[in-house]
Amino acid sequence: MTDSASTMGGAPAQIPAKPSLGVGNIIADSLGICLKRFAAVFVISLLPSAIGLFLYSQVIGVEAILGLAQPQFNDTAAGVAYALAVLGSLVVYYITIALLVQLAYDAKLQRPVRFGRYILPTLTAIVPIVLTGIAVTLLVVFASLALLVPGLWVYAVFSVTVPAIVIERIGFRGMARSASLTKEYRWPIAGLLLLVLLFTSGMSFAAQFFSSIAYDAGGLAGAIVFYLLVTTIATGLASLPLALIYARLREIKEGISVDQIASVFD
Repeated sequence: MTDSASTMGGAPAQIPAKPSLGVGNIIADSLGICLKRFAAVFVISLLPSAIGLFLYSQVIGVEAILGLAQPQFNDTAAGVAYALAVLGSLVVYYITIALLVQLAYDAKLQRPVRFGRYILPTLTAIVPIVLTGIAVTLLVVFASLALLVPGLWVYAVFSVTVPAIVIERIGFRGMARSASLTKEYRWPIAGLLLLVLLFTSGMSFAAQFFSSIAYDAGGLAGAIVFYLLVTTIATGLASLPLALIYARLREIKEGISVDQIASVFD
């Protein structure tokens, strides 16, 4: 039997191409937001950098964090303390992502920064934000123990959990919502996340390398300031793409624009 699509009009039916995620645009927009709203992004991103530095310094010392000495874990208690420091840093980091998600949409729409408007949505969803964030981190770590690619893929699946919780106010359903939104786009997202990972790893190396130079020139205080400067910028640039990935997926799959997403805060 002749295919009906080829007999009616003489040409086969064309399947619409799947819209592109636009990795290049997301990276460019993230850089643009960071540059145009640098002070605001820096202030918010400074929180996890400073708290992380403080927590880790209590366990392994400031010099070890800055790459000036080797960390020492002499007993089980030190290992437990380090794990608690990691947990505390994760809590602050995911709260920071929630704040930057909202800032990203205001910046995208050319609105002024509204710190006060970002706090309430974050606080009202702080428990699911933190707990799902920790759950995602554990899943990524376990997957990464096998190979790098599975870890990135798992992160891609749940990459927009925090934006979904903050914007849609869906609590612990954020992970399921992220898995639904990222379906069919996980490999492009994983590729983007790999670029972010390479960037942040490079920034971390640079922070330690140049902090040692700053230490020789100006002492420990100068090294700390330089380290915080570099890691804070890296935190901001690593967080902003998550908000833009979420917005792009909503646009592709649901026809929702950025201004409609941001309207939940009005």
